[in-house]
Amino acid sequence: MTRPSRFEGTIGRTLADSEAWFDEPPHPGTGAPNVVIVLLDDTGFAQFGCYGSDIDTPNIDALAAGGAQFTNFHVTPLCSPTRASLLTGRSQHAVGMRTVANFRTGYPNQLGHISDHA
Repeated sequence: MTRPSRFEGTIGRTLADSEAWFDEPPHPGTGAPNVVIVLLDDTGFAQFGCYGSDIDTPNIDALAAGGAQFTNFHVTPLCSPTRASLLTGRSQHAVGMRTVANFRTGYPNQLGHISDHA
């Protein structure tokens, strides 16, 4: 599991003995690349013409024709870990996203976002 570079809280034997800590992430800067990824939840190959469906999906088909299509991608039972795997090409556990995004506990085992090390 990837851990943040520093943790300034306290992990005790119980939650009452522990103190959460929330690091403020740095801004990527003005020269950061601009990337758009289109991910459609709760859909399958049968919903899109670009994968051979009879359903007319011209806009999705046009996006697929000009980009990358995944035909053998493995998902997790939750959307956020699946997206973390898609974006990094790594296991959701390896990048600190074991459950849904924005669920920050203040402890290094549940970041609530993709680790900066990923």
